[in-house]
Amino acid sequence: MDDILFEQRQSLGLITLNRPATLNALNHAMVIAMRAQLDAWAKDDHIKSVAIQGAGDRAFCAGGDVRRIHDMGRAKDPHAADFFRDEYRLNAAIKNYPKPYIALLNGIVMGGGCGLSMHGSHRVAGEKIMLAMPETGIGLFPDVGGSFFLSRCPGDTGLYLGLTGARIGQADVLDLGLGTHQAQAADFPEIIAALASGKSPDAILSKPSTMPGSILPKLAAINTLFAGSDMAEIINRLAASTDPFAIDCLSQLRKKSPTALKLTLAQLRAGRALSFEDCMRMEYRLINRVLAGHDFYEGVRAVLVDKDQSPIWQPGTLSAVDDLVIATYFAPLDHELAL
Repeated sequence: MDDILFEQRQSLGLITLNRPATLNALNHAMVIAMRAQLDAWAKDDHIKSVAIQGAGDRAFCAGGDVRRIHDMGRAKDPHAADFFRDEYRLNAAIKNYPKPYIALLNGIVMGGGCGLSMHGSHRVAGEKIMLAMPETGIGLFPDVGGSFFLSRCPGDTGLYLGLTGARIGQADVLDLGLGTHQAQAADFPEIIAALASGKSPDAILSKPSTMPGSILPKLAAINTLFAGSDMAEIINRLAASTDPFAIDCLSQLRKKSPTALKLTLAQLRAGRALSFEDCMRMEYRLINRVLAGHDFYEGVRAVLVDKDQSPIWQPGTLSAVDDLVIATYFAPLDHELAL
């Protein structure tokens, strides 16, 4: 298929997400094909490592094809959750891959693009990387393993990213441990060639040496502002602050789905104590409940369909979102995610 390309270059398996016109957005067929190829390369003694890149210079991957899921859900298609099931299984395959898995990241890395990269052994941040998990803006939560990798960022920085959808660049990606190495995007072909020749990724990749980013200097403030497990209290602390950072956070949160905010807070707090596999099982429970609700469809409508940027959330306020209802999202399913 043309949407995703697989090459064997000597001892390297190379994956290229090949939808530059859609910022390399991930569709279901790509997920299925990539999982099958990873399984084959894992058994191939000629393949020493796997690398993944995005076509073009604008994005590694801007996320999953949520517009397609929106349309399926609206049509009451019983297979709407299948994309997420197979995507989460792919994320787990990457997390547990038996060979080095090197993600070459430059441009936009969002949502599903994080799922294809954050679980790999080597995450190379280019100088123009722009990473975000903006799901609360479409009535969703930071999935694809966000429960695991965001909850393990320093302090409450991952919670800040997951709730607000803030975008971060190379320095912050490295500071927060989301990237393991750095490089200039112009050097990606040289890295690929060295991997193809059989060199170890640890021998050719550069550890972070960039200037510090903007988030860690705010760590104390973030830990104070985003403390606890009550979304209303977080909002109240932000509203009481005169710090421009807090004011901006509050402005961003007021645009998000109240249900998604409460769900994300509970999800990321729970994720801290869970294994990766249990995080993925939890997220599969959550996505099934989200797909049965209202806000995901309204969020995608407002952002991607009608593009009026004016979602009408139901409920429309945090106080109207029942915590007991949020708790039901975490209940076991009759069809749990099998990993």
